Amino acid sequence: MAKRPLSTPEPSSNGQNGNWNAEQAHHSIRESMRVLGRYLHGKEKPLRLALICFFSRGHLLIEDLPGLGKTTLAIGLAKVLGLTFGRIQCTSDLLPTDITGLSIYNKTSGLFEFHPGPIFHNIILVDEINRATPKTQSALLEAMGEKQVTAEGRTMDLPQPFFVIATQNPAEQFGTFPLPESQMDRFMMKIHIGYPHREAELEILRGGSKRRELYSVEPVMNQESVLRIQDFIRKGVIASEAILDYMMQIIEATRQSEFLAAGLSTRGALALLHTSRAHAFMEGRDYVLPEDVKAMALHVIPHRVFFREEYDHVDKKEIVRSLLEKIPVPA
Repeated sequence: MAKRPLSTPEPSSNGQNGNWNAEQAHHSIRESMRVLGRYLHGKEKPLRLALICFFSRGHLLIEDLPGLGKTTLAIGLAKVLGLTFGRIQCTSDLLPTDITGLSIYNKTSGLFEFHPGPIFHNIILVDEINRATPKTQSALLEAMGEKQVTAEGRTMDLPQPFFVIATQNPAEQFGTFPLPESQMDRFMMKIHIGYPHREAELEILRGGSKRRELYSVEPVMNQESVLRIQDFIRKGVIASEAILDYMMQIIEATRQSEFLAAGLSTRGALALLHTSRAHAFMEGRDYVLPEDVKAMALHVIPHRVFFREEYDHVDKKEIVRSLLEKIPVPA
């Protein structure tokens, strides 16, 4: 199917539109990828997936070994998108107030003043999330789901956009607390970064780490433009009835599979739709194709469904891939 020109979006809900159009947005995304490619050698795919998750208004879980560029990815995204960045290093003694903030008595004014925690940023890196206790992990639930924080009886809105990138180490289990199902379902996508290919790693060895240089990178976008792109993807990228029916077949297949004890939730179904729209937009289209759905299913579904105990050792992506192969693709 030939690509048709991206249409100019309708004014967003906040009334911002001006001369902005989807072609300009697509150019900004390509430029962001180019700039970050200088610091994330061989990580084009995880960078692309992270941007898809961000523009889908979701949250990202990265499961991988230390030292593969997770922190560099998070800092780089914040810099090129012109957004604020906060980091939470999870440990077993981390408290919920270390995330949300707390009130401190001011002797001069004689009043308690609230000091916001690191959660009050646009992009948050939650490093080694499975090292935090369940009580502390739960402090993230409201923030990730409702985009707000309740602290000391007050409910406060978080800045928009709000994007959590959480990491966990799959190989080290000592002193960790597995994420509960409710927390896993808050993450729109789960990805792995993996080792860079040989030439990319040789380039890193020749030039050394460039993370410090990231802090001086000029933003490609700003808060206003990224909100407009998010708004357009949600409202302006079309998923036809045929595509929605195709998605429903995938969703029903997960719920009826002999390999799964429980299939995709409604929240998971929406995540598949939103990421498919963002993937289509990244491909330069304002309509969703089956290829968009299949590409996103492998990152949206596996961490959300419950596998039967006898199949727990099988590669989850392979099971999802086998389900996709059985479903006829709409013409």
